[in-house]
Amino acid sequence: MTTPAIQSALQQMQSLASQAGQRPETVTQPGAAEQPGSFGGELAASLQRINDLQQTAASQAEAFQRGDSNLALNDVMVDMQKAGVAFEMGLQVRNRMVSAYRDVMNMQV
Repeated sequence: MTTPAIQSALQQMQSLASQAGQRPETVTQPGAAEQPGSFGGELAASLQRINDLQQTAASQAEAFQRGDSNLALNDVMVDMQKAGVAFEMGLQVRNRMVSAYRDVMNMQV
């Protein structure tokens, strides 16, 4: 549930995109010029939101461990759960995309 795990998922999607003949830069680079509403743009935005949730939860946990009096334990735990659920959702979406890709590639013409 860390940035390396998200990067691993991005690398897997990049390899699948290159196998499909797409430019991998459109899927994995958040700074790439994407048209609003395009699949690649929405995918990149979703991954960025998941990453933001992960980073926010991690920074809140660290701040709580340092003794920040402005954070309550329940707020930290809720944010960590949100980040965990978002990551699991992203993982399941990736798994479904891989499964659909394999189904399409196994179709006989």
